[in-house]
Amino acid sequence: MTASSSFLGFSDRLEDGRRPRVVIFGAGHGSTYPGKDSSGYALSAGAIRAASQGDAALVEHWDFDLGGPLFAGKPISCVDVGNIETVMHDNVGNRERIEAKTREVLALSAVPVLLGGDCSVTIPFVAGFADEEPVWILQIDAHIDWRDELQGERYGYSSPMRRASEMPRVAGMVQVGLRSVGSARPSDVKEAQGYGSRFVAAREIHAQGVEAALRHIPEGARVIVTLDCDSIDPSIMPGVAARTPGGLTYTQVIDLIAGLGKRAKIAGFDLVELYPPADIEGLSALTAARIVVNAIGAIVRQG
Repeated sequence: MTASSSFLGFSDRLEDGRRPRVVIFGAGHGSTYPGKDSSGYALSAGAIRAASQGDAALVEHWDFDLGGPLFAGKPISCVDVGNIETVMHDNVGNRERIEAKTREVLALSAVPVLLGGDCSVTIPFVAGFADEEPVWILQIDAHIDWRDELQGERYGYSSPMRRASEMPRVAGMVQVGLRSVGSARPSDVKEAQGYGSRFVAAREIHAQGVEAALRHIPEGARVIVTLDCDSIDPSIMPGVAARTPGGLTYTQVIDLIAGLGKRAKIAGFDLVELYPPADIEGLSALTAARIVVNAIGAIVRQG
C-alpha cells in the first residue's frame, strides 16, 4: 500500500524498527447471509482512506477535536497494513483471517483498528482477544445486534453482540445510540437485558450527554469500541444501509471516544457499516475518517 492510498498517508511500518501503538487494517467481508450481495461494503475501507488524504499533510498540525496534534507532539506511532483478503460468502475463511490478523496485532502490544465491512466483521475481531485480559464492549449503534441466527447464519450482521456475549473474555457491554426498529424481537431484547447489557438510547445521549453511557463502563477497564455508522444521524452519515433519524451527532461520538479514553483503556476499535454506494458527495466517508482520527488520538493519549 502506497502512502497516497493509506490512511493519512501512514506507512506499513515505523522507522527505526519501533513497534506501532496503533495498527490499521481493513476487511471488506465477514459472514454474508445466503443470497445477499455485500460487495458494496468492500469499498468502505478504501473510501475512508481516500477521505483522509486531505489531512495527510496536516498530521503535525493542531487538531481542535483533540486539543493538540494527532500524536501529541510525539513521533507517528500508527501504521496502515492494508486490507485482509476476504471473499464474499467465504464466511468461515473470512472469520479466520480477521481473527488471525487481530491476534497478530495484539501480539505486537498494539491496538488494532479495523475498517469494515458490515458489522459481521466485529465477531472475529472480538474473538481475536480470546487470549487477552478481559474486555468490555462499547457498541455505538442504532441496533442491538442480538439475533441468535438469521437465515441459518449465526455470525451475520444481526448477531455480533449476541456472539460477543458468549465469549469468556467479554466481561460486559454497553450499547449506546439505540433507536427506532431493527431485526431485534422482544425476546432478543429480553435476553440481552438478562445477560446484563446496558442499553443507552440515542435520546438519552441527546438529553443527558455522553456520561449517560460512560458511567456504565468500569474505570480502568479494557474496552473494545465497535462503531456502526448507522449510530450517527443520517443528516451527516447518509452512507449507510439503514438510515434512521434521531442518531448521534459527530460531536457526541467523538466525545464518547475521548471520554472513554480518559475513563478506561481502549484495547481495540472497529468502524463498520459504512456503505459507500449510498453516500452523498463523500460526506459519510469524511465523517468516518475523522472518527478514526479521533480514535487514534484517544489511544495515543491514554498513556
